[in-house]
Amino acid sequence: MLLRFVVANHLSIRDRQELSLVASALSDTEDGLIHCAASPSGFVLPAIVIYGANASGKSNIVDAMGAMRLMVLESQADKPAAGVAQRQHFRLDSASAASPSHFEMDFVLRGIRHHYGFEATDKEFVSEWLLDYPSGRRRMLFERDGGEFRFGRALKGRNRILADLTRENSLFLSAAAQHGHEKLTSVFSYFLKMNGVLGRTISGSLASAALADDELDQRVLDFLGEADTGVVDYRRVVEELTESDRELMHKLSALGVRTPPERQSRIQLAHRGSEKDVYFELERESAGTRRLLLILTRLFKSLDSGSPLVVDELDLSLHTAGSRALLSLFCSPSTNPSGAQLIATVHDTNLLDAPMLRRDQVWFAEKEDGATRTYPLTDIRTRKGDNLERGYLQHRYGATPRRLRTTSSASPQPA
Repeated sequence: MLLRFVVANHLSIRDRQELSLVASALSDTEDGLIHCAASPSGFVLPAIVIYGANASGKSNIVDAMGAMRLMVLESQADKPAAGVAQRQHFRLDSASAASPSHFEMDFVLRGIRHHYGFEATDKEFVSEWLLDYPSGRRRMLFERDGGEFRFGRALKGRNRILADLTRENSLFLSAAAQHGHEKLTSVFSYFLKMNGVLGRTISGSLASAALADDELDQRVLDFLGEADTGVVDYRRVVEELTESDRELMHKLSALGVRTPPERQSRIQLAHRGSEKDVYFELERESAGTRRLLLILTRLFKSLDSGSPLVVDELDLSLHTAGSRALLSLFCSPSTNPSGAQLIATVHDTNLLDAPMLRRDQVWFAEKEDGATRTYPLTDIRTRKGDNLERGYLQHRYGATPRRLRTTSSASPQPA
């Protein structure tokens, strides 16, 4: 379970910003909270939603989570590429280019809180650390300062050997997991299991590629049917290259050109016809259906594994009822017995008064001097039962366009 995420100097995020999924001491309903003894409050939130004006940087918050995940999974690549992939510093001042980007995350594995983080420049990872808290007491597992490593007694394994194998532009966690370090592989696996949908536009080819190795879960089809998409079934079509195409691919491969697989699989969705079901390519489906298909596939994986799901613009091309239904899957113990969590950016203000959302599950993002700032609704004085949607639309909580605040609150002029 995810407890908190911190980022600094990434895209529009200049200063240290934090998201917390630790439940607050509110009088709001506790029905959907996830019990977690390792959490400071004893509970964690099953979902949070992040509101903000266009270009406020809310998407960059979830992008930062994806960037941290990719650095962990890919930094120790087979080819020692130069520099640190995914590092994208704040660009509106010169100091940020020379300063490291900062990422850290607190999460629970096997009932024990872990704290992992690192800092990266364009060239290298300048620091990295991993702590855990057995019985609530802080314990250092490893710390890295440039090329210098320190290891705690509790971290058993070939630590020194693995440190020597770790390049300056790769993470020790990644190198250790690649070489089968038992303890660190479990931490690495936490990032591996995280799911995300960050793209706004999902093409048919992208959706097919993302689902290439999976059979569609029946729960996905059921939800698509309940959402009135018209989808009633699916089938997988496998096409093999012709002999001439195969020969061409072999020649290109011999020249070092990356080529597609010889067998390509794609998904077709069925709609009920007057006489029989009719199958359509994903390119013929609406953008909303394609995106919902991908979200649902990853959503049910998260619910089954108890891992986090990060979605940018959850409500894009989705009716309010559909967005509420997705949130409900995480906020109900009956559909979320494994403690999965959803972190999503949204625009739909109707969700603010959804019965499954507590006030500590609502976050905001806005820009100050070009830099993104995040804060929870609980930083603002509200009461249980307040009309949160009306309060947000009346600009009481910020995170709306400043000029539009002035325009919408101005008195109408006489004709």
